[in-house]
Amino acid sequence: MIAATSSQANSSSAGHESIQTLTRFLQAIGHPTSLTRLADQILLSLSEIAHYPQGSLFLFEREHRHYRQIHSFGQIKTVAPPSVMAVDHPLVQALIADQHIVDRLESPLIPHAEIFNDRTHPLPGSHVLAVPLLTHGTLIAFMLLHSPATQAALSPVTMEILTAMAQSAANALDSLLIYEDLRQSQSLMRRTDRLRSLEIIAGGFAHEIRNPLTSIKTFIQLAPERKDDSQFIVEFSRIVLEDVNRIERLIQEILDYARYMEPQMTDEDLNDLVTSCLYFIQVKADGRGIKIEKQLAPETPRGMLDRQQIKQVLLNLLLNALDAMGEGRGSLRVRTHQFQKPEGTFFMQIDIEDTGQGIAPENLEHIFDPFFTTKHSSTMNAGTGLGLTIAHQIIQEHHGTIHVTSTLGQGTTFCITLPALHQ
Repeated sequence: MIAATSSQANSSSAGHESIQTLTRFLQAIGHPTSLTRLADQILLSLSEIAHYPQGSLFLFEREHRHYRQIHSFGQIKTVAPPSVMAVDHPLVQALIADQHIVDRLESPLIPHAEIFNDRTHPLPGSHVLAVPLLTHGTLIAFMLLHSPATQAALSPVTMEILTAMAQSAANALDSLLIYEDLRQSQSLMRRTDRLRSLEIIAGGFAHEIRNPLTSIKTFIQLAPERKDDSQFIVEFSRIVLEDVNRIERLIQEILDYARYMEPQMTDEDLNDLVTSCLYFIQVKADGRGIKIEKQLAPETPRGMLDRQQIKQVLLNLLLNALDAMGEGRGSLRVRTHQFQKPEGTFFMQIDIEDTGQGIAPENLEHIFDPFFTTKHSSTMNAGTGLGLTIAHQIIQEHHGTIHVTSTLGQGTTFCITLPALHQ
């Protein structure tokens, strides 16, 4: 009777510890910050429940059609897990077919030449536990847990807990992979949209450096004749140095704009960003007979902004405005000002107004949807439908807003608000 009571107490204690481990595990994988940390948490938690001291996690790579080892733990001296396992490997096929944990792998399923040092048979007394990670019936990953010592068969309760943990791990892993794919896609979209504007920027750059290059050329031509004129040399040297610095700044602006960069919030003057973007589109506007009207409030507060991202938004809207007005004459009005919300927070506002063809009411609600565009693919300025989606996301990430109003046949106005620094 005493032995039975002791056994029941031990069983209850073990069950309580398993529940605690499961709870900690679910909390830990709720908000994964990286694939490595998530993989480490999955391996450590499941090995703790199963009492296997060593393990590896294999993740499916779609482009290569194989499972690659992405993480391992434990001092594996008697075993050396493979780095890659093909989809047609017997073990992988067994996990795909059975879709449940395999306790004590049978010899035919074990990749002897890849895992075990003797290249022929498992070491005496060693055990391998295979745990599939499945989402919607698809094997996205699996774990191989190793024990060099003799292990008793897992109890039904332990198997149930491991199965539940494996399903939670698979869901967390799948969510993280989807998030990473989305993040990479968004980065690619931003880069594509940014590069789309480089042709216009290059035209503006050529226009901007024409005058500096003229002054430098003039100085070089006159210098030999007037080398003894100290006033000429000093004055022209100052002008040339300023022009060279101006060209260097323009080149750096273009390089920064074309190169993908992680968001970098810095103290910025919004009027300066607007003016910089207007410089780049001035040549295109002049060529189409479009008048640019600039109304920048002299006391607009500064804000913490990513300079290149906000320029990407402004250039996208300005180029869209020019395209909306086509080759006919029109006007593009850009205004900045500040306002204060009832709770006292200051905001900066930019209005970009064109006199183009406008946007139909049924299209306005979809204007920020991905891949939605009113530009036909047969036109010179065909759009991808990504620019406004990216602009909307960038403004949201800056804790601002972007709205559009339009009247068909009269024009469109985009209004951007961004939080200002405390005054």
